[in-house]
Amino acid sequence: MITTTVTAHRGGQVPDNAAEVTAAGIARLAGVGRAAVSNWRRRHGDFPRPVGGTDTSPTFALGEVEQWLRDQGKLAEVPLRERVWQQIEGHPAGTAVALRQAGALLLLVRDRPAGWRDLSAHALTAALQELLARRFDGRFPLDTPVELPSLRGTADLAAELGTRQAYEFLLGRHLDANPRQYTLTPAAPAELMAALAGPVRTVLDPACGTGTLLRAAETPGALYGQDTDPDLAALTALRLALHSDGTTEVRVRPGDSLRADAFPGLRADAVLSHPPFNERNWGHEELAYDPRWEYGFPARTESELAWVQHCLAHVRDGGTVVLLMPPAAASRRSGRRIRADLLRRGALRAVIALPAGVAPPYGIPLHLWVLRRPGGGSAQPPAPHLLLVDTAELAAPGGEKAPWQTVRTAVLDAYRAFDQHGTTQERPGVSRALPVIELLDDDVDLTPARHLPPPATGGAAQLADVRDRLAATLRRTSELAPTATAGAAARWPSTTIGELARAGALVLRAGGPGSTAAGTGTGTAVLTEHDIAVGTAPTGALPPGPAEGPAEEPVLTEAGDVVVPVLGRGSAARVIDEATAGAALGRNLYLLRPDPATLDPWFLAGFLRGTANNRQASSYASTATRLDVRRLQLPRLPLADQRRYGERFRTLAAFEDALRLAGQLGEQLVQGLYDGLTDGTVQPE
Repeated sequence: MITTTVTAHRGGQVPDNAAEVTAAGIARLAGVGRAAVSNWRRRHGDFPRPVGGTDTSPTFALGEVEQWLRDQGKLAEVPLRERVWQQIEGHPAGTAVALRQAGALLLLVRDRPAGWRDLSAHALTAALQELLARRFDGRFPLDTPVELPSLRGTADLAAELGTRQAYEFLLGRHLDANPRQYTLTPAAPAELMAALAGPVRTVLDPACGTGTLLRAAETPGALYGQDTDPDLAALTALRLALHSDGTTEVRVRPGDSLRADAFPGLRADAVLSHPPFNERNWGHEELAYDPRWEYGFPARTESELAWVQHCLAHVRDGGTVVLLMPPAAASRRSGRRIRADLLRRGALRAVIALPAGVAPPYGIPLHLWVLRRPGGGSAQPPAPHLLLVDTAELAAPGGEKAPWQTVRTAVLDAYRAFDQHGTTQERPGVSRALPVIELLDDDVDLTPARHLPPPATGGAAQLADVRDRLAATLRRTSELAPTATAGAAARWPSTTIGELARAGALVLRAGGPGSTAAGTGTGTAVLTEHDIAVGTAPTGALPPGPAEGPAEEPVLTEAGDVVVPVLGRGSAARVIDEATAGAALGRNLYLLRPDPATLDPWFLAGFLRGTANNRQASSYASTATRLDVRRLQLPRLPLADQRRYGERFRTLAAFEDALRLAGQLGEQLVQGLYDGLTDGTVQPE
């Protein structure tokens, strides 16, 4: 952790607002463990003295620490983005205040790039206050005077990355550092939701969070958002303002949308939202007679149906609402009367089941509800059909998770045909337009899987083919089964990934946000954490970039790279092959690009998977483990020995892949036989 304070040095006085760093922060700077920092303090008399903290958790002057590490050859020059983030994180008023100041400065740099550097801190504070008051109606003042060194660093980062990308980096670091505080909507489902709504001029998100859904809207003229967290509302307003071309109106307000609606008279073209799930304290008692409950008063346990009606109340007649919903909202008995009225009046147009893992909470397959406010100046009767889509059946060959692009195409093809013609061609197990009258029973259960005909199994002939493939895979598995030769425990000299990166033996890159250029589609594949864990081809896709300005450059993989996930339980590392090369690196993944003259990639990947290696480089939370990639260790071996180990690791990986495929084919065969026996397409004998 890094802080910025005014503290008395135990041997004197440190400068005002000097940044301080803990032992853990020093370890991150140097790419070592905390034990190494403790050893340096004991063994080196010239190690910087503590300037604050406590005896058990002292803090050190960041500048002194960096100079000492540099003098010892333990620290390369800190990259500009890391330096700026340290200043943001260590701001005396807190990270949120620092990000607000940084975002305001980036707006000023974009709109008035010349002259601001000559301003004093007082004059710059006044200029930024005036800009925020003008752009956001005085809703988000700075609260504290600006710090020139931090803002100059932010401006330098903007010169390197661009104003929008600089703020995305800083905000992304803040969100990554506080994963439990924020529920983030991933870019891929956000882009799908925006595509379902189509091009619109005014868009509202009443639970906007970080503004991902508003950013995804197609060609908006005005963006409206509300969030209960005042700090997050301010940061989102700045993010959207930097994302827009300057002509888009941005209005973000703090507050509870259900209890204190900030836009009571707004009738937008579309509402896109990922509302909070399973809330009990949403205002059931005080909102009993609210006029928004046009389709029925939601039960205390039906907060999601309160959000549905709030959103419908905020679109014009004929306007579209797209909501990310929990699957239980489609079937709970306490909500059946409201669901029935939504169907009878033609407000609910589609229920789309997404694969598990596309958005938080990641363990369940969330639904998209597409609604349209009845009216629009026409006397059309309520829609007689509801579109039901279930993407769970869109499995890739071998039972692997379907690529996101496949999911997206299936959803949009079905919805656009239904929206245009009122019906769509039935795809067994995937999509169907069902007459509303068939859904108006005692349960009004709208779960897609319960109303779709089962997919064609292919019968006994397809199962015989699966059995043949399984038999061939089992034979290959047996051939690849490794043997173990006993040996003595090794005591190699070792190094760390951080030290190798500083020495130039490998390049270390973190995955993260990226986008495609506007108008080029979303075909770029993204390698995700799930892909690494289960050994599949890349299943993610980059979202489209902004209509104006450059796209965010993703980190692209190359053959021979080693990719390591930093979250989760257990060890994993994957060597990128020619088939996967060119995919973008997803979030929570690190890419290691070894110099082939120094490091063998299979040797590198194999030793990174060692259990003891992962344990010493990990920090533990209550439900997950985070890996510090720089602390992973590697033995110092000649290249010839590395290749000998690398070849063994390569055969182990091939054996693992064969085992995984055999398991998938076995499951496919067993389930296919159960299905065939129960539907009559396979006979007992």
